[in-house]
Amino acid sequence: MPDIHVSAAIITDRAGRVLVVRKQGTTRFMQPGGKPEPGETPAQTLIRELHEELALQVDETALHPLGVFVSAAANEPDHRVVADAFALRAEAADVIVQAELAELRWLEPGDVSSVPLAPLSVEHLLPIAWA
Repeated sequence: MPDIHVSAAIITDRAGRVLVVRKQGTTRFMQPGGKPEPGETPAQTLIRELHEELALQVDETALHPLGVFVSAAANEPDHRVVADAFALRAEAADVIVQAELAELRWLEPGDVSSVPLAPLSVEHLLPIAWA
C-alpha cells in the first residue's frame, strides 16, 4: 500500500473546538495541512499549507509537535497517509477558506458524527485534541 506523506494541524480555539476542513471535490473533513514540497521539513510544509489554505500566518515556534500517525487515506483508495501532526491555537476570526478548500467547520469536543471525517482524524487526531 503506497504512503502519502503529509503535515497536519490540530487547530483548537479557546472553547476547545477543533477546526476541520473539506477540500473541493471531496466529501470527508480532515485537519488542515498537506503534502511537502521538495526540501521542506514537516513544520515548513504545515506553515506554507496553513497560509495557502486558511490565510494563517504561523511561526514555527507556535507549532507543538505531536508525532507521526498512520491511517487509511481519505481520498486516495488503497493508500495510507503518514502524517506529521502538530498542535496550535487559533480563533475562528483568524481563518479564511481559500485555495483548494471548499469549507471549514469547528467541531465541539467529542463531536465525531456531525460531518463525515477522514480516518486519520477519527483514529488519531481528534482523540488527541480532546484528551
